[in-house]
Amino acid sequence: MTYTSDVWWKNAVVYCLDVETFADGNGDGIGDFRGAAEHIDHLERLGVTCIWLMPFFPSPDRDDGYDISDFYGVDPRLGTLGEFVEFMRTARDRGIRVIADLVVNHTSDEHPWFKEARSSRHSRYRDWYIWSDTPEPDDPNGVVFPDKEHSLWEYDEGSGQYYFHRFYRFQPDLNTANPEVRDEISRILGFWMELGLSGFRVDAVPFLMENLSKDGDRSKGGDKLPDVHEFLRDMRAFMNRRDGSAMLLGEVNLEYPDLLKFFGSNLGDQVTMCFDFIGMQRMYLSLARGEARPLAEALRERPAPPRDCHWATFVRNHDELTLDKLSESERQEVFAAFGPDKNMQLYGRGLRRRLPTMLGGDLRRIKMVYSLLFSLPGTPVLFYGEEIGMGENLSIEGREAVRTPMQWTPHRNGGFSTAEPEKFRNPMVEGKYGPEHINVSAQRRDPDSLLMWITKLTEQYRGCPELAWGDYQVLDTGEDAVLAVRADLDGGTVLALHNFTDAEVALEVTLDGLDDDKVLTDLLVDGTVKISAEGRAEIQLDAYGCRWLRASEPELAPADAGDIAESEARRKGLAD
Repeated sequence: MTYTSDVWWKNAVVYCLDVETFADGNGDGIGDFRGAAEHIDHLERLGVTCIWLMPFFPSPDRDDGYDISDFYGVDPRLGTLGEFVEFMRTARDRGIRVIADLVVNHTSDEHPWFKEARSSRHSRYRDWYIWSDTPEPDDPNGVVFPDKEHSLWEYDEGSGQYYFHRFYRFQPDLNTANPEVRDEISRILGFWMELGLSGFRVDAVPFLMENLSKDGDRSKGGDKLPDVHEFLRDMRAFMNRRDGSAMLLGEVNLEYPDLLKFFGSNLGDQVTMCFDFIGMQRMYLSLARGEARPLAEALRERPAPPRDCHWATFVRNHDELTLDKLSESERQEVFAAFGPDKNMQLYGRGLRRRLPTMLGGDLRRIKMVYSLLFSLPGTPVLFYGEEIGMGENLSIEGREAVRTPMQWTPHRNGGFSTAEPEKFRNPMVEGKYGPEHINVSAQRRDPDSLLMWITKLTEQYRGCPELAWGDYQVLDTGEDAVLAVRADLDGGTVLALHNFTDAEVALEVTLDGLDDDKVLTDLLVDGTVKISAEGRAEIQLDAYGCRWLRASEPELAPADAGDIAESEARRKGLAD
């Protein structure tokens, strides 16, 4: 424990929340830091060890806060800087670290830097953005939001040039090749680290530095932009000088060989953790097919990250559930299973639904998926509301469908706010997934609820260093429906098994290096499995069943129902 605490992210439980939709503390219909602080005990009970804050900076709010107009403040709608600090102190008192979105690929077009930059070609901030006399040829695949934008360049009438925007036209890209811009980004990092942040989730990492020719002050084909990896190394080095335990969580949706470079290859001196987008997409393909093979293949293909780096695993995030790394036929399989209506899809490449609605509310299956999340090699990341099985509201446009108010109680507005609903950024979910049916307070009282199941998973995950730190291998079970992953660390072994079908399965696994000196004790439900002298174990899995089995010497094994019964009998005997 003393060794691993320095790299705390390797077995963290990360929880992403949008302050604006989490809890309203002052009754104006907008979530704020006051409300979030009042609900930190919910996160502590859940087992969260790290909160990831979506953007909370001043913003025109045309892209849910990702269009930032001031990197050094708090949006007045969400509270004050003082209330942010109180939120940080409250989280720290519960032993919870906090990271925040680092959105330095672009700014809002209302940021003072851009206003000054577009005022004159000779402005001090002109070269803080990317300009061209003529729009350079667009790559259609490079347009991130094809339903809203058709070009990467926007004409600025005031200065007579085009500026580059990878995302929306109201989000001009920063020129991170400019040393002054990189210095300013370091100041932004340092400012928020001084206020207690333990790191940052870096938005759109591959787009941090665009390799474009530019004109204006420089001719096309002139200065070549610095390597994005040099920029990431400098950023990580700055953070390590300020706080050696700080981390960067990267949004890098690339194929594994290209993604590995953003860790810093073998050096591990760039991004600390990367989301495993490929594993996530293959998981949904496995769910659609009712077989483990697609996910098993992804886990076998996934390269080991550098020492002290790690993968981040997830079921859902705040954007569309992208399926862009699947083949067209595979993507259509997932669409057919989980989003057959065009209104459920987005950009032709992803889904705008949450897991419970995609699985038809089947709690067995939902619980299995979250068991899978916490047992996969990597650090689990939850999106707010996942712990209770919130649904989406498809009446809301685009990615916003999953960014609905948190559901705390079955009463008015789900306990999110006392204001009138028309003041909310997004309306509540209605129907069978509305707060009258799905909420925190009811599930806290129900031992069989999804909330209590995920609470158990976080507890067991934190108690299984093998899952976070160990060497893992995907075992051959002879059953297409079952994924079996073995994790080993310092002589300890945990075996996680998951059944992707609605039929019971009996299987046999061979555990090299183990024999009948050990037994397998289930950490999620009651049960002990014997290991033969040859290292074989016969295991039963229910429909959509999941088991985490720890290998232990019989006298050191965790207690099961038989042990508890014997203990109770002895206690009664002594009392008599």
